[in-house]
Amino acid sequence: MTMTELLIDDADQRMRKTRTVLEKELSSIRTGRANSALVEGLTVDYYGTPTPIIQVATVNVPEARLITIQPWDKGIVQAIEKTILQSDLGISPAVDGDLIRLPIPNLTSERRKEIAKIVRSKTESEKVSLRNVRRDVLDQMKKLVKDKEVSEDEAKRASDAIQKLTDKYSGDIDSMGAAKEAEVMEV
Repeated sequence: MTMTELLIDDADQRMRKTRTVLEKELSSIRTGRANSALVEGLTVDYYGTPTPIIQVATVNVPEARLITIQPWDKGIVQAIEKTILQSDLGISPAVDGDLIRLPIPNLTSERRKEIAKIVRSKTESEKVSLRNVRRDVLDQMKKLVKDKEVSEDEAKRASDAIQKLTDKYSGDIDSMGAAKEAEVMEV
């Protein structure tokens, strides 16, 4: 592989990671529907060790507006309940023996707008990350041209390829953000 191909490949990998990060962040944003991803990122104090809930319990979505958490160790029920109450989910857990139920309430229109604003903010933040990747790679390209390791024509072609990658991933991020906003605003 040539130096420019390596730079383009590096940019592609870094931009793909940026898109993956946004996917993960958007999946954890609460909408009007139950989604196990809401609690999968929460960590519970499991005998002094911070542990993700999905490693100490079974998380199910039996209904459109209900998440159930079934801990494998009955002694951790209170710790999971405390973690959920301290999180920013805005959901009150209902403990039924060793089963924790999380009824997902309907979102108010005001809360939907707040969540949509958060989605736009995260989307824009990831687009800034894309532009930073592009800038870094183009700076490396300029250095290669200056050091006479790459011709001007090859650098121009590579710069065009990097811009196409940036446009592609930026479009992906825009569509992901728009889809999540639509999901949030859906009543």
